[in-house]
Amino acid sequence: MRILRAGDHKQMPWKNGGGVTTEIAVSPPGAVIGDFDWRVSTAKVPESGPFSAFGNVDRVLAVLEGAMKLKIGSGEPVLLGPASPAIAFPGDVAASADVIHPVTDLNVMVRRGKFRARVGRLERTELVADAGETLVLLRAKAQLSSGETLGPDDVVHLKLGEKLQFSNGTGSAWLIEIEGR
Repeated sequence: MRILRAGDHKQMPWKNGGGVTTEIAVSPPGAVIGDFDWRVSTAKVPESGPFSAFGNVDRVLAVLEGAMKLKIGSGEPVLLGPASPAIAFPGDVAASADVIHPVTDLNVMVRRGKFRARVGRLERTELVADAGETLVLLRAKAQLSSGETLGPDDVVHLKLGEKLQFSNGTGSAWLIEIEGR
C-alpha cells in the first residue's frame, strides 16, 4: 500500500491548453500524455469548453464539486454533479462541458483494449483490492486503522490482495479500479 499525498501530485497543462490538471498516478511511471497505459487525475473546470481528445483511450469522469452538462458526440447533454455516478465515454469522441457551477472532476483514462476502469463512491470502511490497480481518492479527512491520517485529495494505492481499513469512515471517498484485459 502506498499513500500518495495531495501535495505531491503533479500539476500540468491540459492537452488542449484550456486549463490545468493534477496528475495523481500514471502507468508506466513517468509516462507522458501520449504514451500512458492508464492515468488518474483531477482537474478544475471553471468555465465551459471542449474536452481534450485522446485517441485510443477510454475515459471515466466523475464530478467531485460543482455542476456541468457533459455533451458527448451527438448525444444529449447529461447533467453531472457530486451526487451523480461516474460516466464512461471514448476519449476520441468530441466532448464538451457546459459549466453551471465551477467543477472539480476526477478523470480516469485507460488505453483502449489493454485496460478497463471502474469508478464509484467507496461506501464501506474495509476494502480488499480485487483489481490489478486499486486507488482510493479521499475528499475529506480520514484515518486508517493503522493510525495514519489522510487529508482531502490524498490517495491510497493498493495492489491486488492488499487490504485497506478505515477507523472513522471514509470521509467521502472515490474507488478507482483498473484491470488489464
